[in-house]
Amino acid sequence: MPYQIIVCGGLAPDPLQTLEPVTTPAGPGLKNELMLPAVFDPWAGHALYEAANLAKNVPGSVIKVVSIAPKAKLQQVMMTVAQKLPFELVPLDGPGGGFTDSASVAAALADAIAAIPGLDKSQMLLFGGWESATRGAGVVMQMVGEKLGITEQFLAVDELKVDESGALIIKERVEGGRHQVSKCAAPPAVLAWATGNLPEPSNHPQTGMANMRAMMPALQKAKAAALTTTVSYASVALPAVTRQTKIVKDVPAAQIAQELADWIKQ
Repeated sequence: MPYQIIVCGGLAPDPLQTLEPVTTPAGPGLKNELMLPAVFDPWAGHALYEAANLAKNVPGSVIKVVSIAPKAKLQQVMMTVAQKLPFELVPLDGPGGGFTDSASVAAALADAIAAIPGLDKSQMLLFGGWESATRGAGVVMQMVGEKLGITEQFLAVDELKVDESGALIIKERVEGGRHQVSKCAAPPAVLAWATGNLPEPSNHPQTGMANMRAMMPALQKAKAAALTTTVSYASVALPAVTRQTKIVKDVPAAQIAQELADWIKQ
């Protein structure tokens, strides 16, 4: 049976950037947020690559990516992501930072998914990141599943296989470096992914051009997502940089290591 795989994923500022929170008319935000380079959320990226692997192994399966982010940023990032694998974008124009309420994010995602034409829940697998590089509450995927009436939910997923009967064999992380193996007879199901096991797919320019032909009209028609903000802060400052240099000669390595350990404990 082919699957309809829905991947929820937002954008995150490039990890190499220095982020500085500021107060904006709409509430807390990041300084020069629209100018910061962005990437597809790494947690959601794992979910997307696992979705591509599943769709490749189950002919007829389709992938749709539902994302809340500023349209301009989403277009920039999708020009890169679109080269990785074929999928259809369902964009929502909204804030990309992590200062929004998880419940409002989940509600907007659930409404967008429910409105997808031709959606068949008996074939639907809802993928997303277990956590997020921006909205890291770790509850969004569960709430989206509940709003869509999907009670089969699996968190911290590292592996998904389909057995001969069509049942889903799912490996989830548990404490102590162990995994819990579950069996789900059939969709619908929610899978919130951890890191998975797959590398990032290589670029394929022809796939990117085919994706972008459908993405550009979708981005132009993207609906606004009104997300609530409940986060506030009293003050913020960049971490102070401390450097203490000590020049020594003929000191045993064990003594240097001990001094470093003592300094770290202070």
